[in-house]
Amino acid sequence: MRIAIPVALALLAAAWGLLAPPLLQSQAYHRFADARAWLSIPNAADTLSNLAFLLVGALGLAFLWRERAAGGSARFASPREMRPWWVFFAGVALTSIGSGWYHLVPDDARLVWDRLPMTIAFMSLLAAVISERVSVRAGDVLLAPLVILGIASVAWWRWSALAGFENLRPYIAVQFGSIAVILAVAALYRSRYTHGAVIFAVAAFYGLAKALETCDRQVYALGHWASGHTLKHLAAAAGVYLLLLALRRRKPRQPFRASR
Repeated sequence: MRIAIPVALALLAAAWGLLAPPLLQSQAYHRFADARAWLSIPNAADTLSNLAFLLVGALGLAFLWRERAAGGSARFASPREMRPWWVFFAGVALTSIGSGWYHLVPDDARLVWDRLPMTIAFMSLLAAVISERVSVRAGDVLLAPLVILGIASVAWWRWSALAGFENLRPYIAVQFGSIAVILAVAALYRSRYTHGAVIFAVAAFYGLAKALETCDRQVYALGHWASGHTLKHLAAAAGVYLLLLALRRRKPRQPFRASR
């Protein structure tokens, strides 16, 4: 019965993404509040704030490299359990490049490269949570299909727009559906490691990031020192860093078989 809830959420997200009326990408989305340039860099704050993703992604990859070089760690049951985290932190680092490229000259064509690494990060995090809480084998098997599904949702949006029947809904279903399933799995299945509850704090940081994104102009109007979108990047990167800290500090709650 426990697995029925996240599966039902996944199916509902898929049904909403595929069967609901098409949703267009608003062109107003590309008009961000803070358009100030700095050192000839257009939209400098929104562009350069993406360096936070590069930093935390690189720190995560360096952590995994040290864990692998150590030849075994109490933080991971097996090398298979590390695979989703490799993809996750790589996706976070690539988000810095894709989002930075987009914010230099915001438009639909560049937004593709912003969203692609984001979906890779979302879907690999889902695989990591499944591996940690449900089954290492299941997380390992689902990693590639989930990442491919995320990439396909972005590709579908762009292709449908160019073909004249744009539909953004599958991408939105992937993004928020993956978050809903992550939270459901985290609520229903206890982590086999300490510091497992950090996933809820990470979700709170992401919720804050989305709120800042929505209130981009209102935040900027408070003092014209930073826009909501700039702070969105920093809040999301802070959530990833919090997750990295938990990975560094966690320990097994009890011995378990890596092949579960």
